[in-house]
Amino acid sequence: MRKLVLSLATLSLAALGVALPASAAHAVSGCNAKWPGRDGNVRAWRDADCQGELLGVTPGSDADWGDGAGPFQGSDVNAASSVMNSGYVGGKDVVAFYYWTGYDDSAYGCLKPGELYVDNLTRDHFTNGANMNDNIMSHTWVASSACAPGSFIS
Repeated sequence: MRKLVLSLATLSLAALGVALPASAAHAVSGCNAKWPGRDGNVRAWRDADCQGELLGVTPGSDADWGDGAGPFQGSDVNAASSVMNSGYVGGKDVVAFYYWTGYDDSAYGCLKPGELYVDNLTRDHFTNGANMNDNIMSHTWVASSACAPGSFIS
């Protein structure tokens, strides 16, 4: 009986050894690779799938991504193609991205914390119907109740 158990254990380890290289071939990339866990921040990248230039990282809000103040500045305005919400869950844990500066609520899209990120903003639209890709001018943290039905992005 002991030889049978030892043989089965050896066979299991050999099978595991063969399986490990195959699973290692599936390396994590893009937004999945850049997910930091819950660190309280919002992030935005110039290109899809969290690639290219990291435009900004902040636990706060920014009323004008194109001015010279705040975490997003200058050429960051109207440049984001992917965004991430790694904020803490509870309270104001949704990121509202705006088509206009100053958190103008005539056109926005909301990213819930459970969604983690949007890897390609070309699929999403602001509440005014405008495509979100390369069109974000400001963002702020809000409670989920501040976002209208149909305003959530994914």
